[in-house]
Amino acid sequence: MRSRSITLTLGKQQSSIDARLESGEFESASEVVRAALRALDREKEILDDAMRAKLREAMDDPRPSIPAAKVFAQLRAFHEDQVKADKRGA
Repeated sequence: MRSRSITLTLGKQQSSIDARLESGEFESASEVVRAALRALDREKEILDDAMRAKLREAMDDPRPSIPAAKVFAQLRAFHEDQVKADKRGA
């Protein structure tokens, strides 16, 4: 993979990069950005793993499935209750 230069406008995050450079933790803004991207990649992987585990748990659940019509009826009833409660509180 080849590297190429890009220009970034960071706004408030610029102070975060500056602080890391001033502390000596990183030698360049590029190092800070690369570390941040690696952290985002790790975070995404953790979230993906958690989602896969939840899906696997749901698929392996031995309880009987709930028909979609029943789920939506319960959601509609819940929503109606919330709307009524909001109107009473307003």
